[in-house]
Amino acid sequence: MHQGSTAWLTALETPERSPAALDLVKRAMEAPEDSPLYVVGIGAITNVASAILIEPDIIRRIVVVWLGGQPHSFHTAQEYNLKQDPLASKTLFDCGVPLVHVPCYGVSSHLLTTVPELESAIKGRNPISDFLFERFCQYSLDHFAWAKEIWDIATIGYLLNGDWVPTQVIPSPILQDNLTWGVPPLGRHLIREAWYVKRNPIFHDLFLKLQRAESK
Repeated sequence: MHQGSTAWLTALETPERSPAALDLVKRAMEAPEDSPLYVVGIGAITNVASAILIEPDIIRRIVVVWLGGQPHSFHTAQEYNLKQDPLASKTLFDCGVPLVHVPCYGVSSHLLTTVPELESAIKGRNPISDFLFERFCQYSLDHFAWAKEIWDIATIGYLLNGDWVPTQVIPSPILQDNLTWGVPPLGRHLIREAWYVKRNPIFHDLFLKLQRAESK
């Protein structure tokens, strides 16, 4: 574990040289080009973008799987992870790194669960399951007819089984200053974008692993 950036990216010429970004550069440069390092992002993409700017050669040695933004066909790109560091987000889509973009609305937003489901699946199994259950319950005081997204597991679901998070190959969209998507020019590099998640197998896998977790 390494400390990440303490500031957002302000200029392409001055990437954030955090311990996390420098460690990513080191790990990526050690990865063979025919066996790339998969880098999962579930928050602002500052550390990854900074690592790319510090050592652009890692583009040939990594694949980024990022939860952030909205689908390229949506009326806005704006979303919590993306809007925290717009320059880092734009860098990710512009730099040509192999990218699997996992959007939020209409895609990872399908990953809904409820208090009754978690009570049945994980509550009382072990300390980590109880901790997660209590944290989940704290998101709302009223649990009647209430469900909540567990956004982040979409990225891991993709890595575990690509069929659970189907993707399409598209030209990398242009992130504009107003945080909308611009039309990419002809010849723009390609990325993968998830267009759906299969909610049931992803939660089935997660619940089984939590049930089997050792009590510590």
